[in-house]
Amino acid sequence: MTHRPAPHGSSSILSPSRRRFIGGLAGLLLAAGLGLSPTSLEARIDRARLRNSMQRLYGSSGLAILEDWFALLDRLRSADLDTQLREVNDFFNRRVRWVEDIYNWGAEDHWATPLETMGKAQGDCEDYSIAKYVTLKELGVPGSRLRMIYVRARIGRSQIVQAHMVLGYYETPSAVPLILDNLVPSITPATQRTDLDPVFSFNSDGLWAGGSTQSRADPVARLSRWRSVIERMEQQGFMG
Repeated sequence: MTHRPAPHGSSSILSPSRRRFIGGLAGLLLAAGLGLSPTSLEARIDRARLRNSMQRLYGSSGLAILEDWFALLDRLRSADLDTQLREVNDFFNRRVRWVEDIYNWGAEDHWATPLETMGKAQGDCEDYSIAKYVTLKELGVPGSRLRMIYVRARIGRSQIVQAHMVLGYYETPSAVPLILDNLVPSITPATQRTDLDPVFSFNSDGLWAGGSTQSRADPVARLSRWRSVIERMEQQGFMG
C-alpha cells in the first residue's frame, strides 16, 4: 500500500488499482459462505534461526536492529501492557523509515515480515502493523486482542482519502480499540481518530467486516498476502 505519512510530504489520491484492491477485499467480507475454520498461529521465535536468516538476507546492519529487537523483548517481557504498547509502537515508528512498496520491493503492494522490515529498516503501513502485531504477541499479549485494521484515511485539509493499515488493541471483542499507527505517534482510542473509517480487520484467527464483533472468515485462507507473510515468517524463524 502506498500511504504517505503526512509529515513527510504531500499525499497523492488513491490510485485506481488501490481502490480496486481495497474494494475487492471489502467485498470479500460481504460474500456468502465464509464459514471457514480459523487457523491459530501463536507468535514464537527461534533466535538462532532468525539471526541466520537476517545475516543471510541483510548482513550486519540487519543483525544490529534484530539484536535491539531481542533486547526490547527481554526488557518488556514483564512490563505492564501500557508500556508494552507504547514502546513497541515507538520502536518501529522510530527505526523504520516509511517508503512505498514499489521502491522498497519493486511491487505495488507487498506485505513484509518483521524480519524483512527490520532488515531493510523501511516499509509502509502494513509492514509497521504486522511487525507491531507479531512483537506484541511474542510479549504475551493475546492475539485475540490484536487486529490489523484496514481503514480509509482522510489526509490533511484537503481530506484526500487513501487506503491505510493500523494495529488495534481490543480489551474485549466489542471494545473501542486503541490505535497504533505509523502516522500518529501517540496511541489513542479509535473514537478519537475521526480521520479513519474502518473497512475490515483481521488477525491470525479471524477476519471482521467494518466494526463487526463476529469473524466472517479464516484470514489465512482468504488473504493471500497474509498467508505469504506467515509462510515466510516460518521459514525465517518465527513461530518455530
